Amino acid sequence: MKKEIQLPEKPFIYDLTLEALQDWLKSQDEPAFRAGQIFDWLYGKRVVDFDDMTNLSKELREKLKASYQFVTLNEITKMESKDGTIKFLFGLYDNHAIETVVMRHNYGISICVTTQVGCRIGCTFCASTLGGLKRNLYAGEIVAQVVYAQRLLDATNERISSIVVMGSGEPFENYEATKTFLTLMVHDKGMKIGQRHVTVSTSGIVPQIREFADWNTQINLAISIHAPNDALRSKLMPVNRRFPFADVMDACRYYIEKTGRRITFEYALINGVNDQPEHAEELGAVLKGMLCHVNLIPVNYVPERDYVRTPKEHIFEFKRILESKQVNTTIRREQGHDIAAACGQLRAKHMESTAR
Repeated sequence: MKKEIQLPEKPFIYDLTLEALQDWLKSQDEPAFRAGQIFDWLYGKRVVDFDDMTNLSKELREKLKASYQFVTLNEITKMESKDGTIKFLFGLYDNHAIETVVMRHNYGISICVTTQVGCRIGCTFCASTLGGLKRNLYAGEIVAQVVYAQRLLDATNERISSIVVMGSGEPFENYEATKTFLTLMVHDKGMKIGQRHVTVSTSGIVPQIREFADWNTQINLAISIHAPNDALRSKLMPVNRRFPFADVMDACRYYIEKTGRRITFEYALINGVNDQPEHAEELGAVLKGMLCHVNLIPVNYVPERDYVRTPKEHIFEFKRILESKQVNTTIRREQGHDIAAACGQLRAKHMESTAR
């Protein structure tokens, strides 16, 4: 019997775009300009209590309290790496748990957010899929991850400068909530993150790649491919049976044609599985001439998966072959390796301990 999803008591205030908040204010016989004031409290001053919105009337604050709530993220675990990476395990209102990672780079601070509790995509090298998909996050729960982290950084006058939607889950299977989240992050009355400093990663949900292309923003798109052909990709990523590699590539070409923007292809290298020279040759032939960039990722060890990462010399050879085909290629810099910062690892340990 399928477990019934527990609903929040009230909608989350972070679920609302500026336009949706203006519509709600109108329904309450309140002036639309109050929406800008509320957004300043939410995303500028980052308060987490309607009573702190002191330039609003008490009556309006009571209306807000009656209709909406703030997202409560209960900090179960906070781990800090020697490289400055911080990983959070947050408990949600229904006792599910999600992960968020804050990373320090020489160019600024980025945050990796989660869009679903668990994941149903089933990639065989990923800890996020262990236990399957529990539910989609509300837009406000994705927003709250950024606000929570930024409130902590406010104490040291630091600022999140970029966002990657690459945490647990498939963003394009929670498309509307993800789109609302992105809208709030880049809005000049929201978190004010530059569109080109935001990246969304998908495993290749073809209809939403095309829909995202039609949205035509400056937000970056990354596609997880991890194999150069259907047979191998289907073994590693069961989603390939729904959306075959050729269809994903067609959608990517549509995106490039529609937006004029470069796509990043993410490729996790697994020793002896997808990291051989012939795989690099085949991938290079597929991508040659496309406006794209390949990000090679040494696979993270997940005990339940038992995959081994590719030796460094083979990674560099894979990169060399791609570049010989004029495919721009980089190797992802590892961060937070000492605190299990890869997607799903901390949550998997939490699930295991609570099951005991």
